[in-house]
Parts: sequence; C-alpha cells; structure tokens
Amino acid sequence: MSEDFEKIESLADQLKEYTNTRLAQLKLSVAEKISQVAAIMIAFLVVALVFFLFFVLLCGAAALVIGEWLHNTWLGFLIMSGIVLLVGFILWISKDRWHRKPIMNMLILVMFDKEKEDEED
Repeated sequence: MSEDFEKIESLADQLKEYTNTRLAQLKLSVAEKISQVAAIMIAFLVVALVFFLFFVLLCGAAALVIGEWLHNTWLGFLIMSGIVLLVGFILWISKDRWHRKPIMNMLILVMFDKEKEDEED
C-alpha cells in the first residue's frame, strides 16, 4: 500500500513539474510574440514618420512652386492643402483595403507563424 502512495505521489510531482514547464513555455511564447509585434509596430512607426516628414516637405515645396506660377504664395498653399485634403479623404474611404486589413494580416502572420513551424516538425 505504501508503494502505491509513493507512485501516486511521484505521479503528482511529475504532473506538477509538467504543468510548470508548460506554463513557462507558454509565458515565453507569449513574450516572444509580444516582442515581435512591438518590433514590427516600432519599425512601422519609424517608417511612417520618415514618410510623413517627406510628404510635408514635398507638399511645402509644391505649394511654393504653385504659388510662384500663380504669383500668389497663399493661393499655392491653399491649392496644395485642397489636394492633400482630397487625397486624405480618398485614403479614409479606402482605409479598410489599404490600411486595416494588411496590418491585421501581418500581425496574424507574426502571431501564428511559430505554430505553423511547430506543426511542420
């Protein structure tokens, strides 16, 4: 009878150890995925900032050129701001196709890429 209790106790210890190991593995997996997503988001924000600055400077230069052609600087800036507003409106209308879905697909790919590798092994 004592041997049965020892076997059950040993089995319980092994079960605890297995559960702790799986929990630690899950924590590491979640931490890895969060760090991957954070790295992608930071890289995306840096690239977006660079393109934003490029766009602002390009629009300023275009407004000055249009102002020179029309011999009226403020009219050049007004026309350029109207163009930017129109482009912004078009981008807002098509935000699902051009912004939300690609970002969601990229995040899903990052989140479930490791699981695909595990299934293949």
